[in-house]
Amino acid sequence: MYIPTHFRDDDIENIRATIRCARLANLVTATSDGPLATPLPLFLDESEGEHGALYGHLAKGNPQWRTAPIGEALAIFAGAEAYVTPSWYPSKRQAEHVVPTWNYIAVHAHGPIEFFEDPTRLLEVVTRLTNIHETSRATPWAVSDAPADFIAAQLRAIVGVRIPITMVEGKRKMSQNRPAPDRIGIATGLAASKMARDQEVSALILVQD
Repeated sequence: MYIPTHFRDDDIENIRATIRCARLANLVTATSDGPLATPLPLFLDESEGEHGALYGHLAKGNPQWRTAPIGEALAIFAGAEAYVTPSWYPSKRQAEHVVPTWNYIAVHAHGPIEFFEDPTRLLEVVTRLTNIHETSRATPWAVSDAPADFIAAQLRAIVGVRIPITMVEGKRKMSQNRPAPDRIGIATGLAASKMARDQEVSALILVQD
């Protein structure tokens, strides 16, 4: 990922927060057949190694797990993002040399990928994933709510994924390269939007100050 110095985010807590909040990642592997990619939820186990390890699962019918990867896998996590119009720049009144851009947060996690079919490990992965996404519900559903034989059959239809992270890159592009009046103009414009994601980016821009 191309990261100019002023957009680089090395704060590990920011990076982990982006991974936790992303909900859906994109898993990419290079293969002799070309790049393969699958959107899937992944969770981070922070207790494994320096950067932690990512876990998830694929459908057994997905060819990605059967195709030998070349080098490490890449998991892509996207955070808050919004279109930025130059109309929000006060500097536009002094200079017309301005163009639109996009503000966004992204994390790229690299590591060797392991696929596994062990039912005990698979059950742990699906249970942890389910608990993560059910915990905020008033009446959380649990894997144990379903019949054991039904869950066992479902586990036979999936393959586990583990990626011990060897390198992680964080990018937080929030108009840090613009002068303060422009950043305020962008934040004000986004705050007036009816879209929650625009309002989220507005708040993040103001944090830069």
